[in-house]
Amino acid sequence: MSAFIVGYGLLPHPQPRPQPQPIFYPEPIAAPPAAEPSGPKTELVAPMQPTAAAPEAPFAIATGTLCEPEPQELAAASADEFLNTQFPPREMVLAPILPSQGLAMLYSRRGVGKTYLTLGIAHAVARGGAFLRWTAPRARRVLFVDGELPAQVLQQRLRTIVAGLPETEPGLPDPGYLKIITPDLQRGAMPDIATARGQAMLESRLEGGDLLVLDNLSCLARSGKENEGESWIPVQDWALRLRQKGVCVLFLHHAGKGGQQRGTSRREDLLDTVIALRQPDDYCATEGLRAQVRFEKARGFFGEDARPFELRMEIREGAAVWTTKVEAIGSGPLVERAAELFASGLTVREVAEALGISKTRAGQLRRYCLDELE
Repeated sequence: MSAFIVGYGLLPHPQPRPQPQPIFYPEPIAAPPAAEPSGPKTELVAPMQPTAAAPEAPFAIATGTLCEPEPQELAAASADEFLNTQFPPREMVLAPILPSQGLAMLYSRRGVGKTYLTLGIAHAVARGGAFLRWTAPRARRVLFVDGELPAQVLQQRLRTIVAGLPETEPGLPDPGYLKIITPDLQRGAMPDIATARGQAMLESRLEGGDLLVLDNLSCLARSGKENEGESWIPVQDWALRLRQKGVCVLFLHHAGKGGQQRGTSRREDLLDTVIALRQPDDYCATEGLRAQVRFEKARGFFGEDARPFELRMEIREGAAVWTTKVEAIGSGPLVERAAELFASGLTVREVAEALGISKTRAGQLRRYCLDELE
């Protein structure tokens, strides 16, 4: 008995028979002219015709993930040519953590405050202002994509952020500099960024934007398995294409039970910046939003710019009031416990697992402990 695949289903047939190939239309096809014009003929360029999907990708239409463009000739430059090529300077979208064409991730456990924090980032970039310890040199267009919150909740959060702006901070140069996509504004389901169709839907709304914020991966990247690196490849390829187009992308994600970003660690390979948001050991729920900001990957910035700090947000008369303080690495129970573990002979990886912190953070603690011993 033969079978053929439609979408993800397996349908049996009593007799083998050839199946038609699905058709993929890369571009809309122009309608033919109504009538043949009289007089001298002008040679016309034939419109692009539909192409059949590759035989090994029979469900390309169903998922929108396997149709690939025709391979193009790769460009290669000699070392001298490359060194003499004038590339556009890489500017900062939000200095120092988000460069132009940057790819970043901010993650935390549920309820720590990552959406509040990222709304503040998005609004600062859109108006070209300051936020916490970061500054946007100029106003840029931002697309904020929320995948799960009720519209009223997201609206109220943004309203408190706008109400809390100091008088010295600029406002949006135009309302269109910050655009928001959220489920309650849609007629159907939110796009799945792990598919070509979902990616195209969002790109059509970028409209020259410089920053794309995706909140969050759990609800916006629904295809595939979260723990498998292969399932991340479609999103990774899309992020790299956006980088080629000059777009900076900030992913939001959840932390797992161990405190690290949930799912495959392959996500972090291509990222410039990875920010972990964690509640302090002495946190109390009555405090509202109070969290530690730690940089687990900081490509292009270091020193004071990469120092961990604590942030707090309080809502006073409907306005968000933000405060920060720099965290000293050489104090607190975490440092003391790390010193004990390193003294017992554990490696950086083992200490990271024991304390539920990243290997980068454990390495920083190890260097600090060694400096103290010297």
